[in-house]
Amino acid sequence: MRFPLFVNAVSRRAGLPTARAATIARAVLQTMVERMSGGPAGRLPDELDGYLTGAGPGDGPAAAPGPADFVRRVGERAGEDEATARAGTGAVFATLREAVTVDEFRDMVARLPRDFDGMTEPIPRPDDA
Repeated sequence: MRFPLFVNAVSRRAGLPTARAATIARAVLQTMVERMSGGPAGRLPDELDGYLTGAGPGDGPAAAPGPADFVRRVGERAGEDEATARAGTGAVFATLREAVTVDEFRDMVARLPRDFDGMTEPIPRPDDA
């Protein structure tokens, strides 16, 4: 999924103007990379790596790795309040589920700290159906 389509989907889901949705999407993806464990210092699928374009405001050492801090960090990085950051973060995760394969999404979520489980909806396994 190309970034403009990704942003449009985030914009619709979060009820935000496109420019703000783009800023939040980049903030969420950058914060995800900071939180990912294992492998090269956090890695997104190839089609998502292109969405990150250098450092933004709020970049620096990551703080405590919980979901509340994640949303706070997204808000700081995007210049948004907590409610907007939370809505945008949820919209980005929902859009990610459509933008990447099931295996890529599972891999990304599995590499986030365990307490992030509530930020993403579980993905049913094909054999669970």
